[in-house]
Amino acid sequence: MPKQKKIQKIIAPREKHWVGDGFHVSTIFSMHSEDVDSISPFLLMDHAALRYFPPTQQKLGVGEHPHRGFETVTFAIKGEVEHRDSGGGGGTITTGGIQWMTAGSGVVHDEFHSREFSEKGGDFEMIQLWVNLPSKFKMTPPRYQSFAEADFPVYRLENSGITVKVIAGSFESVTSPVQTFSPINIYEINGPSQSQLEFPLPEGSNTLVFQLSGNSTLGNQTIDKGNLAILERSGDSLNLELNEVSKVMILNGEPLGEPVAAYGPFVMNTRQELMDAFKDFQEGKMGQLVDQPERV
Repeated sequence: MPKQKKIQKIIAPREKHWVGDGFHVSTIFSMHSEDVDSISPFLLMDHAALRYFPPTQQKLGVGEHPHRGFETVTFAIKGEVEHRDSGGGGGTITTGGIQWMTAGSGVVHDEFHSREFSEKGGDFEMIQLWVNLPSKFKMTPPRYQSFAEADFPVYRLENSGITVKVIAGSFESVTSPVQTFSPINIYEINGPSQSQLEFPLPEGSNTLVFQLSGNSTLGNQTIDKGNLAILERSGDSLNLELNEVSKVMILNGEPLGEPVAAYGPFVMNTRQELMDAFKDFQEGKMGQLVDQPERV
């Protein structure tokens, strides 16, 4: 008989802050907290809640900056995001699309609202997730994966009307095209009011439930819009009841069980590795972006 995973704690969204001038975010969880072991292999998640941006010729976003030792995953919930990096990766993701950048040994990148979105204006919502790399892959070559919404398989539960978009890992008979360096499952669940979903998850894995819209119940606790539930590792099943029309993101992964040394844009295992990262960046060893013509 399945043993249900239970809620360990619920975290309310933090005060919003600007990342650059294009992303007005709340930090949902962070490695710089007592929860660092309970969120592994994930490190940080920022949510830019739905916000209208008027038309502009200005480039809105965040300029070039480095990363090493982990991966950044950008979810375009509404709107469009342009990305380019010193590893040669780049492109535009539109609503429902995702870019998965492996910083690995070091990369410099920038992210902005796309030119087309900026000129037209519109509603914008996104998530950026940081995923840790196991120590043996910290210095792997940089890699860029980009996916449109249509690239992700969707599992449909006909009786309940619930859909499960498989962003990473597998769900039932469907598997995501995303390649990861450790066992990870990421699901976007959409469902009607008063619907219910139960599915297996690995025993001993870490699981995070983020309520993007609506509210849901897990066990005897309610997860309100914008809140994050951190689940206990014990248990091999999750039973989620949607009390309203809801969008829920499930993050599940095998904890890495390794030291986390993080400062600024770098996440390594030791302080010395962090110092090496700063030195390598200052010496230009993480590459550089090729300048593009300014918008006029």
